[in-house]
Amino acid sequence: MPVDRIALEELAAQIGRFYIRDRRLRRAQDTIAKLLELGKPVSDAQARRYVREVRRYFVAFEREARAHLGEVERRLAKVSQVQFNLSAERGVAARRVEVTQGVLARVENLAPE
Repeated sequence: MPVDRIALEELAAQIGRFYIRDRRLRRAQDTIAKLLELGKPVSDAQARRYVREVRRYFVAFEREARAHLGEVERRLAKVSQVQFNLSAERGVAARRVEVTQGVLARVENLAPE
C-alpha cells in the first residue's frame, strides 16, 4: 500500500514534539523528518521501518503510563479512604467536645468556681 504522505507528516510532527532518548526511534525520526523536510519520496519500506519503531516505542510507553496511572489511582483511593475515615473521626471528636462542654456547663451551673 502506498505511503500516505500527509498522515506520515502528521505522525512525524506529533512524534517530533516528544523528547525521545531511545536511539532507534530517534534515528528513525531523524531519517523520516529529513526526507519529509527535503520533500523527497518516502518508500514503503522506509515508512514501514519508521512505523515499526514508533509502534515499538509507544507500546512500551503506553504500558508504562498505564502502570503509573494504576498506581496513582490506587494511591488516590487510599487517600480518599483516609480522608473519609478522618472526617468520621473528626465528627466523633466534635460530638465528644460538644457533650463534654454540656456536662461542664451543667457542673458550672450547679457549683460555680
